[in-house]
Amino acid sequence: MLKAVAIVAVVLAIGIAGVLVLASTKPDTFRVERSLALKAPAEAVYPLVADFHFWTSWSPYEGRDPAMKRTYGGAAAGKGATYGWDGNNDVGAGHMEILEASTPSKLRIKLDFERPFEGHNTAEFTFVPQGDATLVTWAMYGPAPFMSKVMQVFVNMDSMIGKDFEAGLVSLKKLTEK
Repeated sequence: MLKAVAIVAVVLAIGIAGVLVLASTKPDTFRVERSLALKAPAEAVYPLVADFHFWTSWSPYEGRDPAMKRTYGGAAAGKGATYGWDGNNDVGAGHMEILEASTPSKLRIKLDFERPFEGHNTAEFTFVPQGDATLVTWAMYGPAPFMSKVMQVFVNMDSMIGKDFEAGLVSLKKLTEK
């Protein structure tokens, strides 16, 4: 019996060591990005992203907790606008601040997660006119601390976050192409 426990302990130790070694090979930063062409001018799409009050109409994260608490501050929209959220385990808690607002071509947002895990990232939206359409790109990037690297051994961050970005862009498309 003692021999079996020792074998299990050794196998577990080797498994944990393997995960830690794999995690150490992951990059120190991450970037997730998705784009979609919307048949609307950038001037019609940009305000829906530059004003956090409009996010309830298109963001894929807004519907995951109907009781989520939201706070708005700073400027009404654009540079200096802030948004905080505190919700269930599906949405967690955190806050955002628009750091750069180049109407109607780019927004850069400081994005801080407090729970379910701490994270300090940048979200970026670009709006590039393409004839009668606008190519909207939603990106998030930032550092990948070691615990994030361990998580990446088991979960593909690009797929996990990317599907949310795709859903949000589709919602923006429906909203602007009415």
